[in-house]
Amino acid sequence: MAKQSDIKQKAAASMVWTAFSKYSNMIIGFISGIILARLLTPYDYGCIGMLSIFMALSETFIDAGFGSALIQKKNPTQEDYSTIFFWNMGMSVVMYVILFFSAPAIARFYNIPMLSSVLRVQGLILFIYALNLIQRNQLKKKLNFKVLGILSVSTSIIALTVTIWMAYRGYGVWALVVQNIITAAIPCLVFWFYVKWRPKLVFSWKSFKELFGFGVYMFLTHITNTFCSKLNGLLIGKIYSPVTLGYFSKASSTESLASHSISSIMTTVTYPLYASVQDDRERMINMLRRLTNTIAYVTFPLMFVLILTAKPIFVLLYSDKWIQSVPYFQVLCIVGLSACLQSVNTQTLAAVGKSRLMFMWTLAKRSVGLVFMIGGLYFYGMKGFLVGIIVYNWFCYFVNIGLVSKYIGFKWQQQLLDLLPMAAASLIAASVSYGVAYFCHLGLYLDGVLKAVLCLGIYMAWSWIFQPDAYKYTLTIIPEKFKFWERKTKRKR
Repeated sequence: MAKQSDIKQKAAASMVWTAFSKYSNMIIGFISGIILARLLTPYDYGCIGMLSIFMALSETFIDAGFGSALIQKKNPTQEDYSTIFFWNMGMSVVMYVILFFSAPAIARFYNIPMLSSVLRVQGLILFIYALNLIQRNQLKKKLNFKVLGILSVSTSIIALTVTIWMAYRGYGVWALVVQNIITAAIPCLVFWFYVKWRPKLVFSWKSFKELFGFGVYMFLTHITNTFCSKLNGLLIGKIYSPVTLGYFSKASSTESLASHSISSIMTTVTYPLYASVQDDRERMINMLRRLTNTIAYVTFPLMFVLILTAKPIFVLLYSDKWIQSVPYFQVLCIVGLSACLQSVNTQTLAAVGKSRLMFMWTLAKRSVGLVFMIGGLYFYGMKGFLVGIIVYNWFCYFVNIGLVSKYIGFKWQQQLLDLLPMAAASLIAASVSYGVAYFCHLGLYLDGVLKAVLCLGIYMAWSWIFQPDAYKYTLTIIPEKFKFWERKTKRKR
């Protein structure tokens, strides 16, 4: 009981600090997006977006799934950590050399000469990334998210300050490059001073093979996911232009602030938490159900509100020059409804050691996804591509809950039944608010405010009247001092 209570306390504290980090960074990113969108152009964002696939793939090769393997392993040794540290450093050298000599060819592929220099400079991040992977994973394994949270927020503020100054001085795309380098460098320096761990001059093939047995499938899963998720930028940048990719990237980053703000807090904590209770399947199922319902309860109405108010949001925050991002943003909000639930399900499979299974199904899902997206792009252009993204993401969600149903025991029928009331209530609230606003003929901003207030008001009224389980789960997360409605009820009694 004491151990179980300790896990709960650590999990609660971890979620608080992760929430602090995520929401603080969300606010900082929100402010950053508003300011930089006025100082930089869609072309600048598009150039960085074009290179994201190469940077992301390189980082995945450096980690190679060993980070997840170290967290999943109950008692990793100093030998384990040292072995993986030297792997990370060696692969960072290899990947940078490949990027350095491939940079001119990548620039010719996009027909933008400056991308060669940009990639060579941004590629230096790979060395920084490799240097602190072990320390970061050690803190995650110990659920020490306080340090990670404070450091993340401090880094974001410093990076934003420098980036805004550079953007104001006219450095363009280089301002974004420096932002990425600072964001990587500061945590690396702090981790080496704060975390007492230091590598020993040892590379154990025994440790490598043991961790590789689990990590290889996590690596293959990550590399497949990374390639396919970043393929959007490659296709749009090549077939259309950096400007179009810039509009899409801005829509994607804005949508991510919303759809991932809740799920990322929980999923950051849940993987090590799932791993700690991997032998108690009943507790894992209960944990998964609560997390899924809580994420859905908050995210579903939020995404519908964003779809309804997309145009005034972009005009208000980023100015008229970003108006072409609106349809991309609305489509990605539909995708976000499924994407925010997927990682909660897949992490349970990783935590119980089903990494090979995850890879095989990831390969199958991503292959189907490529057919949807590339087929839609080929036959119907950008609209077909966006429809393909929607179909693919929801297809992945249904596959994921099927796997969890089979191997974890949380039945897919139960998960869908849990989500149905929230989905229906959100859709009805959004439809009613859209209909009322349609007949009111208000201005751009008043129309957005009316839709948002009506939609959320109807949803909260439904929650208060019917008291669904997800509503009760969500209330348990809110600190007592913020539950003003309960204090009023108690005073009346």
